[in-house]
Amino acid sequence: RDVNTAVMELLIMAYALKTSCARNIIGVIPYFPYSKQSKMRKRGSIVCKLLASMLAKAGLTHIITMDLHQKEIQGFFSFPVDNLRASPFLLQYIQEEIPDYRNAVIVAKSPDAAKRAQSYAERLRLGLAVIHGEAQCTEQDMDDGRHSPPMVKNATVHPGLELPLMMAKEKPPITVVGDVGGRIAIIVDDIIDDVESFVAAAEILKERGAYKIFVMATHGLLSADAPRLIEESSIDEVVVTNTVPHEVQKLQCPKIKTVDISLILSEAIRRIHNGESMAYLFRNITVDD
Repeated sequence: RDVNTAVMELLIMAYALKTSCARNIIGVIPYFPYSKQSKMRKRGSIVCKLLASMLAKAGLTHIITMDLHQKEIQGFFSFPVDNLRASPFLLQYIQEEIPDYRNAVIVAKSPDAAKRAQSYAERLRLGLAVIHGEAQCTEQDMDDGRHSPPMVKNATVHPGLELPLMMAKEKPPITVVGDVGGRIAIIVDDIIDDVESFVAAAEILKERGAYKIFVMATHGLLSADAPRLIEESSIDEVVVTNTVPHEVQKLQCPKIKTVDISLILSEAIRRIHNGESMAYLFRNITVDD
């Protein structure tokens, strides 16, 4: 539950096995920590790359994980990574547990999630909607206090060093591209951590006429006040897998439902141990999952 403690324990165990001359050390990490910090923002550190280097140095030779935030993270590792997908389990849940799912529309809460939503919509043969213009403050928008060059009064700057003025970013008004009126809205994403953006998306969909709203994701981190916010929101159900323990959150909010993905992890372990092909586990997925 404490991510940094878990990482250190994993590193220490891997190093202990390495010093005991283990032939292979395979880490099963359903939710890869710090996976959101996989892109460079200004001149910040890429923590995910650092963690990959630490795992390799500690002695791991293979990793089994699920739904990495960015698939390019696999390139950070110097050893094989099996990035399993939860989409077949979530698609099965939609078909079996949502009555009248044929009247549903798959929703991406931002244009960034459109590819994943399109992948779900195509396999379920449903419509697609995208929420555009979501009002959120990203790290790029924040002033970090570092000015280069420093603001000095009466300083003479060489004409060749003058940089063009950057246009200020203006977010467009919130619009929903696609019809959700009188339909079941199913918002899909890979991680549910801070649920405020999902709650805001649910309010917009409710205003546009959606009569039921489901949120589906692989990793249910559900940190801070997430259970309370979900309970008080327009969201009817939040469906996540058990890659991250969330028993406490489920007690606080009955709207949270769990899909078990232990089957695919155990099959991956068995196949790697017996030297069998892993292709079978990727048969029902697409590149955009």
